[in-house]
Amino acid sequence: MSRPLAGLVVVVTRPARQAARFIDLLLEQGADPVAFPTIAIEPVVLDAATREALGRTQFDWVIYTSANAVEQGLAQLGRPAPARVAAIGRATARALEAAQVPVDALPATGSDSEALLALPEFGDPAGRRVLVVKGIGGRDALRPALEDRGATVEFAEVYRRRPVVPTPGAVADLLRASASQAVVVAVTSVEILDSLLALAPDPGFPRLRDARLLVPGERVAAAARRLGWRGEILAARSAEDDAMLAALLEHPRGSRPAPA
Repeated sequence: MSRPLAGLVVVVTRPARQAARFIDLLLEQGADPVAFPTIAIEPVVLDAATREALGRTQFDWVIYTSANAVEQGLAQLGRPAPARVAAIGRATARALEAAQVPVDALPATGSDSEALLALPEFGDPAGRRVLVVKGIGGRDALRPALEDRGATVEFAEVYRRRPVVPTPGAVADLLRASASQAVVVAVTSVEILDSLLALAPDPGFPRLRDARLLVPGERVAAAARRLGWRGEILAARSAEDDAMLAALLEHPRGSRPAPA
């Protein structure tokens, strides 16, 4: 019996450690995943003074923005009790639950700052102290919104993203994939898209930008258009593995221009 994504090549650009579950889901549906990680995650060690200051502060909420934030935050700062804990998406919640940290707030749909800020728990945080555990850089939508609502917000930046140097084998795999008539490139953030375009410039990968592009929502889709992506752009509900897969299953086939 044919599986829904049989014959579809999917380029997976997430960091290698975060890509495994999505790759497994693609294989279950018959797709041919091609791993091409465009960034790597490395820890940022907080200095002793910062750890001490954060440790003696009584936070009402600790917000984890990613599974990487969970891993590095727990390693450096320990468990967040007695603060309540919020996860920005289901992958982050799974990481917390695996570490036996209860999750008190999680968006029902979506996996971004806006979805978290829409929760009743953060509708009126006036007078609350909030710690956001995150990576260096990226979006900073939580702090201004929470501070506008009266909260006091501090950051613990515990990891950074850095570009990777792809292996010759990975480059060859990407070239073959980008030449396929049935290929989808999956990116989960603007940073990953930027890194992909830097690693696979048009002269060396002339067909890549004609591929279908799977992204988590209109914000990344708009960035792709600004950056000159030519192919069809398919927007999932969020960057969660299940949401990205659902978007592919809903639209398993598309069109791309034939080679000139």
